Amino acid sequence: MVTNRNGQRFAIPASRRLTWDLLYFHKDVPLCSHDRRMELTEVAAARESAVVRVSWPAVFLKAMSRVSVQYPELRQIWYRWPWAHLYQHPASVGILTVQRELDGEPWLFWGRISKPEEMSLTEIQAIIQKYQTESPARVFARDLRLASLPVLLRRLIWWWNLNVETAARAKRVGTFFLSTLAGRGVEIQMSPSVQTTCLTYGPLDRDGTSRVTISYDHRIMDGALVADILNRLEEVLKTEILQELRGLSVSSGCNVA
Repeated sequence: MVTNRNGQRFAIPASRRLTWDLLYFHKDVPLCSHDRRMELTEVAAARESAVVRVSWPAVFLKAMSRVSVQYPELRQIWYRWPWAHLYQHPASVGILTVQRELDGEPWLFWGRISKPEEMSLTEIQAIIQKYQTESPARVFARDLRLASLPVLLRRLIWWWNLNVETAARAKRVGTFFLSTLAGRGVEIQMSPSVQTTCLTYGPLDRDGTSRVTISYDHRIMDGALVADILNRLEEVLKTEILQELRGLSVSSGCNVA
């Protein structure tokens, strides 16, 4: 660190390097955003009645992955190199933003959840809980190793994963991205990402309505399709997800794990 009468100059903290890298590659993805106001009163009530805690991120991760089964565009990735083409992953890999503190600094990590469409809500929640509570040095060891590398080597690894890898890219970077600040009473308008789609949602208002937004790679899909996806997402939340949550209610006689 260099100090003088005008202020200080210091190196980019390790805690900001991965976000810096994400923004560097995000600029190459032409994102558009559409949102839909979803009335989720019954879903919210079923969550509250469940004998085990199921967070909203777990609810949306499963719902989005279920929709991805019907809409393969959500599992497609645009490649520019060595020529423009698409790759379609056979299953979803959800990426969840997780903010943790490490050595007194706030870090933004990315938790990976493979095939959430095949998992129960409680299984997804258990993985989220692990990301939120276990030692960051253990559950985010790969991210921390990447952040420790020099910038040119980090960018080369990012570029390779985004432009050359196919199945490995989906496993490492995900097929869709979930980022939200609803728990803090805030909506995200458009979260920067390198995935084909980014899902975010805002807090429920007094009428039980939440604004749900999908940012998408416009090279792969258009607004009409995204409107259909948002409509289908609401249907899945109000049918499949609601039914599963009700199966976890006190009245069902389930035991707390």
